Amino acid sequence: MSRRPPQFRMPSWLPLDPYILLLIATVVLASLLPASGRAAQAVGGASTGAVALLFFLYGARLSTREALDGLRHWRLHLTVLMCTFALFPLLGLAARGLVPYVLTPELYGGLLFLCLVPSTIQSSIAFTSIARGNVPAAICAGSFSSLVGIVATPLLAALLIGGAAGGFSADSVLKIVLQLLVPFVAGQLLRRWVGGFLLRHKKALGYVDRGSILLVVYTAFSHGVTEGIWQRVSPGRLGALLAVEAVLLATMLAVSWYGARRLGFDRADRVAIQFAGSKKSLAAGLPMASVLFGAEASLAVLPLMLFHQMQLMVCAVLAKRRSRDDDRRTSEPGRRTESGAAPRRSSPTGV
Repeated sequence: MSRRPPQFRMPSWLPLDPYILLLIATVVLASLLPASGRAAQAVGGASTGAVALLFFLYGARLSTREALDGLRHWRLHLTVLMCTFALFPLLGLAARGLVPYVLTPELYGGLLFLCLVPSTIQSSIAFTSIARGNVPAAICAGSFSSLVGIVATPLLAALLIGGAAGGFSADSVLKIVLQLLVPFVAGQLLRRWVGGFLLRHKKALGYVDRGSILLVVYTAFSHGVTEGIWQRVSPGRLGALLAVEAVLLATMLAVSWYGARRLGFDRADRVAIQFAGSKKSLAAGLPMASVLFGAEASLAVLPLMLFHQMQLMVCAVLAKRRSRDDDRRTSEPGRRTESGAAPRRSSPTGV
């Protein structure tokens, strides 16, 4: 009886998101076959429509009632918002000292934009659940961050990045309103009638979301390739960018965890704060970059794409470690929680 050769499998602690592979393939396609001429105009128009559709769907899916109910835990949500829209931007501004020795001005602009993007929802919930944290709080915190980011991210980008993001010109403000705010508000207003349809077709609309983002990436990198993006970014600069992002992620993970403990949050809340407060949303950031940066969007989204995969890999390892720590903590005889009550086993859904 012959023995079957061992099959190679990706380690469970190294989650390479298949969607990231699609994003990379899209970048490669744009590098080899960039849209130009009339094709570029057609792709650009489709990308603009895709961004508007994305934000309409964001608005239609966000439950206003759930968001208002979550206000009861306002201290936790305020802490996550401060991490996302205050501490992250401050660290991004501090990285200005790395230009031009470590980062080029263009890569630094993308890094700073990364620091202004709202938090994620799906991955924050997933990792909070794995680590046995406060899942309902993670849901509300991610929703609040996305909602605030609709307004805060473009305004912070205009204020901190300046000319690269269009500044406070009437044209840039009108573009933000028409492509981001109007579709989002329309989704909220029509949610009563379309919410059921979206819920029933959640899986199919997920493909619409991801396909729209791939179109935005292809459009941005097609224009970047025609402008010589790969002649402006060397492998050494990319390596330096990854190192800077690793330090940024490690700093936010540490500050959100130990800072939440100093603020008096219990373990379950600290888990939610750490995973919601240290992440950045690729789904929200890519469409915003295409609106705010226009022709320079390719370099603006590159740091965000790299950071997204890094945060998934690191947080997957960290979430499993937190889960094992909770197993050991609750298995000790007579062990009490930080609030003084007997430990309560929570399900992965947080209920």
